[in-house]
Amino acid sequence: MSLKEQTDSAIVLLQSLIETQSFSGEEDGTAQLIAEWLERNGITPTEASSGRVSRKQNNIYAFNKHFDDSKPLLLLNSHHDKVKPNKGYKRDPYNAEIIDGKLYGLGSNDAGASLVGLLTAFAHFYEREDLSHNIVIVASAEEESSGPNGLNSMLAHLPEIEVAIVGEPTLMNLAIAEKGLVVFDAAVKGIAGHAAHIKENMAVYNCIETLQWFQELKFDKVSETLGETKVTVTQINAGTQHNVVPSQVDLVIDVRVNEHYTNQEIADFMQENAPCDEIQPRSLRLNSSRIAKDHALVQAGIALGRETYGSPTLSDQACLSCPSLKLGIGDSTRSHMADEFVYVKEIEEGIGLYIEILEGFLSHP
Repeated sequence: MSLKEQTDSAIVLLQSLIETQSFSGEEDGTAQLIAEWLERNGITPTEASSGRVSRKQNNIYAFNKHFDDSKPLLLLNSHHDKVKPNKGYKRDPYNAEIIDGKLYGLGSNDAGASLVGLLTAFAHFYEREDLSHNIVIVASAEEESSGPNGLNSMLAHLPEIEVAIVGEPTLMNLAIAEKGLVVFDAAVKGIAGHAAHIKENMAVYNCIETLQWFQELKFDKVSETLGETKVTVTQINAGTQHNVVPSQVDLVIDVRVNEHYTNQEIADFMQENAPCDEIQPRSLRLNSSRIAKDHALVQAGIALGRETYGSPTLSDQACLSCPSLKLGIGDSTRSHMADEFVYVKEIEEGIGLYIEILEGFLSHP
């Protein structure tokens, strides 16, 4: 199949994915479409134990035809779940129409275009016997909700992954690092009482020092690509009525973690040092990600004129422990916007770039 035919097939698949509801946890329809597309492209389902094609919940995955146990494994991953359309939509979010070179529809940019691009690249290399790596493609579910049945649930069913490409919109530039996230629930306490009488140990006033501490908090290790670890108090809640002094102020703290810290290190620091009566992380599993700039996969992209940068947004990279590169079709600023779209030209160019970058990497000794 020519690159033009491959691209046309990818766009038709993307239109079908847009027109099929696939909120997180409800991706059965799009999973079926992806499995059928793989079959049409000669990647036929077999028994899962043979290491070719299978399905786990709503995750579809496949291995290259000439899988060799002696070779390391490259993961290609993007997701087919979508967020619910926001109220700003003026177009039908499920109508995948092309107007003036733009393909509109929910999930077109985030991350449908990257998904069909990676599927096309996988099909392109599927029958090659001369590759330096095995390849597994995972079209994953529940990315948008960080749910339990997404890519994280697949890892125990795959061989050890040496390196990964995660498809999210990056304008096909190379996101070589991604910030992690820890959300903390905290409490500052005092004495409850009548507003006319209580003067000391008031939780609301005690909170002033705590808020100032968070505002001034700086972590020493600054990343060349991701900058500082950023701490932000995003929610404050206290009190039930005007004449009652509350005994507690509840805070939510959002921490975006660069690659120089683990989430556990951030949690340990907060619990030892934060001037709060209580502070607990909601989860520690959304760690930062990175890949060395001199890694052969990154260098294959740089050789084609792609730029490197650090990404502030989360993706399924957070559940991977191997080096991973975020690389995808479309623009991150369009994600979750009303009347979401991706340029058809971006899809055409992106598929070509995926294939060229993988050719450079998979031919690397």
